Amino acid sequence: MKDIHTFLCSPAESTRRHGPHDRIVMSSRVRLARNIRDASFPGWAKKPERVRVLEIIQPAVSSLPEMADSFSEAMDNLGALDKQILVERHLISREHAAKNIGSGLVVNRTETFSVMINEEDHLRMQALRPGLQVRQAWNAIDTLDSELEQKLNYAFDNELGYLTACPTNLGTGIRVSAMLHLPGLVLGEQINPIIQSVNKLGLAVRGLYGEGTEALGNVFQVSNQMTLGESEAAIVERLEKVLLQIIEHEENARQSLLEKKPKVVFNHIGRAYGILANAHSISSKETMNLLSLMRLGVDMELFPGTERSLVDELFLTTQPAHLQKQLSDKLSAEERDLIRADMVRERLKNVSRPLIKPPASSTN
Repeated sequence: MKDIHTFLCSPAESTRRHGPHDRIVMSSRVRLARNIRDASFPGWAKKPERVRVLEIIQPAVSSLPEMADSFSEAMDNLGALDKQILVERHLISREHAAKNIGSGLVVNRTETFSVMINEEDHLRMQALRPGLQVRQAWNAIDTLDSELEQKLNYAFDNELGYLTACPTNLGTGIRVSAMLHLPGLVLGEQINPIIQSVNKLGLAVRGLYGEGTEALGNVFQVSNQMTLGESEAAIVERLEKVLLQIIEHEENARQSLLEKKPKVVFNHIGRAYGILANAHSISSKETMNLLSLMRLGVDMELFPGTERSLVDELFLTTQPAHLQKQLSDKLSAEERDLIRADMVRERLKNVSRPLIKPPASSTN
């Protein structure tokens, strides 16, 4: 049996992946919800039926060319820490982490495909790509879905489309989303009008871990809400257009802050660096919010020679499960805060304090 920790890419490796507009778009994801015929939805199914469905779906997914040498496991064989690490990597949902007997997971070697079995639907499959690559993610998952449809008998209605446990996924069953880092809009106090405009376009804006979570580290997820009455290609195109507009607003907000309130920006970034480089106890939430400001500083070239991937790696390794995994003993929240601070100080010891350029010398 493969061990999930030896299978997954190292945080350093996973945060070095680049894509278009990755200063602002951290990742793109397209997820499809599917169910098989003649089986109850997972929420209604008794344990023997969930196990039967898992035994049908798991080998079919694992046999796909894209899933060669994949990690395939039943959720009851994964520990709580394993599941939380998968949540922190955005490879499974928080809801799937709570599943046990009769649910499963298949992840490919490059972590570009992840398939949850018996979450809310029999199948929740997603393609992940770095940067703004919603179209590429859609093409990839569409191919995977077509191959899988040759092996499984999907629940499909000629009028309604793909049948799903929740009516909001009915039809195409598609959820297209991107994870955006928007500190400029937050600092410039423009984020709420942007969220309201996006909501009016029928798109949802959520926090770091999806529905019901806060935007830690100024990271927001933008996704479609409707899946019925519009083709997948149209949904992808509409979201891509909105994402390009948000990118432009964020770039403008950063430029405007540097021109009109440089001291405010330098103060935020300088304080963030000061705390991260010198703290001896720090919570996960505070770390992520401060790393967000440091990431902004790297993007503004205030930390010459420092790669954005260092900040992104710390974004991941300082989260509770990743931190816990590095140490064999079970840690309390207080102990994690101490170890997190030690780790961040160590990683930042060779990063000089931000180099503040006087506004007059800044060039566009």
